[in-house]
Amino acid sequence: MAATYLVTGGMGCIGAWALTHLQRSGARAVNFDLSDDRHRINWLMSAEEQADITFVQGDLRDTEAVKAVFAEQDITHVIHLAALQVPFCRANPPLGAEVNVTGTVNIFEAARAQGIGHIAYASSIGVYGPPSDFPPGLIAHDAPKKPRTLYGAYKVCNEQTALVYYEDYGISSTALRPYTVYGVGRDQGMTSEPTKALAAVAKGQPYQIPFSGTMQFQLASDVARQFILAAEQPLDGACGFNLGGGDPVTVADFVDAALEVLPAAQIEVADNPLPFPAGFDDSELRASFGAVYETPLAEGVAQTIAHIQRLGDGI
Repeated sequence: MAATYLVTGGMGCIGAWALTHLQRSGARAVNFDLSDDRHRINWLMSAEEQADITFVQGDLRDTEAVKAVFAEQDITHVIHLAALQVPFCRANPPLGAEVNVTGTVNIFEAARAQGIGHIAYASSIGVYGPPSDFPPGLIAHDAPKKPRTLYGAYKVCNEQTALVYYEDYGISSTALRPYTVYGVGRDQGMTSEPTKALAAVAKGQPYQIPFSGTMQFQLASDVARQFILAAEQPLDGACGFNLGGGDPVTVADFVDAALEVLPAAQIEVADNPLPFPAGFDDSELRASFGAVYETPLAEGVAQTIAHIQRLGDGI
């Protein structure tokens, strides 16, 4: 059977990049998403390129609809990214649980019904607590999970769900936990502000990033490629990996990378550190996969600004 990749949440940032990479590699890709808003995909692909992708509109909470897309599209590989983010889970906890937790159970159930033995899915560094919960330095691969948000709690639940599906049904899984993702398409979510700053200054507008602090930045394109690799290379068990992305840097360092490209840019950084650890140890990820996609920050920022400038009024 020819490989067919299901991407849930392809209208989101990482999902749009995953669909883009799959299309450009010649793979058959199916997007499953409740939204039909293609603005992020339009920033990455032409209409002709998008014609190669099968778009299925549906609700993750609908068990039968999820099973149907697996069966009707002959899915062989799964990249499950769809979720409601932190503010939406806080505003509507029952809906957040239905989408993020029940939706993930439905993905595992559909894979079981279809005879698919492996799933790649998105977790988050939100499964961990604040820096005060940990010793100094990078957070270890096996650090205890003590989320302080419902979003983080739902992600912990998904990692536990994955473990049970492996133990009971033999479905292996790989969860990846991104940190501060940036790049074209990152226009939503709490840590989207650095990308919004790049979009503003690329158009000659000033911007203030409302938080400061030290963190690991990961280019959306790289994160998407890592998810594709995780779907293609099953590991034994229900595995979860932190995406590190090198040494932590400050938000001011991110701004400096932008100023190297646009010296006249006006970007301010508020004195408001985010309550997250500075960085996460990704040694287990590097030991488990043949490739870890990691564009240097200066190069990634320059690529993002150039892409935004090419889009002009289209972004």
